[in-house]
Amino acid sequence: QVQLVESGGGLVQAGGSLRLSCAASGRSFNTYVMGWFRQAPGKERAFVAAISRSGGNTGYADSVKGRFAISRDNVKNTVYLQMNSLNPEDTAVYYCAARASGYNNIYYGTKEDFPYWGQGTQVTVSS
Repeated sequence: QVQLVESGGGLVQAGGSLRLSCAASGRSFNTYVMGWFRQAPGKERAFVAAISRSGGNTGYADSVKGRFAISRDNVKNTVYLQMNSLNPEDTAVYYCAARASGYNNIYYGTKEDFPYWGQGTQVTVSS
């Protein structure tokens, strides 16, 4: 099992940046594929980004490509989401997710793939 705690959300103006962090407790963080999802009011939870166990492979939703970057530190048991050029459409609760994997270089892109979730952190972008 792994427990996930997100931090770093807040209120930012359009065009600004935020960095979200997700700290994982439990053992063997480097055996988990990590992902970020977001859920805006009245909408389904949607994929944002994911990263393989090794950090060598990443994937992004089209809406955030070129603006967001996912990374991980397997020593600190933490995954990050750097968000740049934020716009009001990025306003949502952002969730960190984890899935154990036997492969170093694959990642997953749907919420059904991830059994472990954090509690979420609110990101609000004002226009």
